[in-house]
Amino acid sequence: MPEASEAAAPAPAPSGGGKAEAIERLITPTAEAMGFEIVRVLITGTRRARLQIMAERADGGGMLVDDCARLSRAVSAVLDVEDPIAGSYELEVSSPGIDRPLTRLADFARFAGFVAKLESSAAGAEGRRRWSGRLLGLDGDRVRLATEDGEVAVPFASLAKAKLVLTDDLIAAAQDGRYPANQKPENRETE
Repeated sequence: MPEASEAAAPAPAPSGGGKAEAIERLITPTAEAMGFEIVRVLITGTRRARLQIMAERADGGGMLVDDCARLSRAVSAVLDVEDPIAGSYELEVSSPGIDRPLTRLADFARFAGFVAKLESSAAGAEGRRRWSGRLLGLDGDRVRLATEDGEVAVPFASLAKAKLVLTDDLIAAAQDGRYPANQKPENRETE
């Protein structure tokens, strides 16, 4: 199985590093106390910042609009006190969606069997930075992927982006309860 990249880059921050990573550390205790897991925190926008927080329920239940509203109010209170963003900004709290970003090492085992797109921060030995294929799980800290060209193992630390691809199989899994984000942790299959 070809190795994608041997660069010893630091593990990617689920929230993109810097200020977003600091905000994630700030709000995680509140989110966890409410029964949520933070999936990703992003800060976007140039003239007016937008703070996007993606979260999911820790019990495996589907994230409801009311869940997003409750988390938004709680996170907003923390952010008002700590004031980590200069100036005004929009706060957006959402579920990661069905074609979710894959931000944690465990996500790649959790969503094994589904199609994903991966992008590395640097080209690997074979000169590629992007792959698409069926997730095969993990080999240590390497993400295994079956592509049209064969199986590859991409070091998690080299990933800049990764997300599930919206396919008929993913939609069917979400509808019939096989989608891993809709299962309680004890019912999730892991490798």
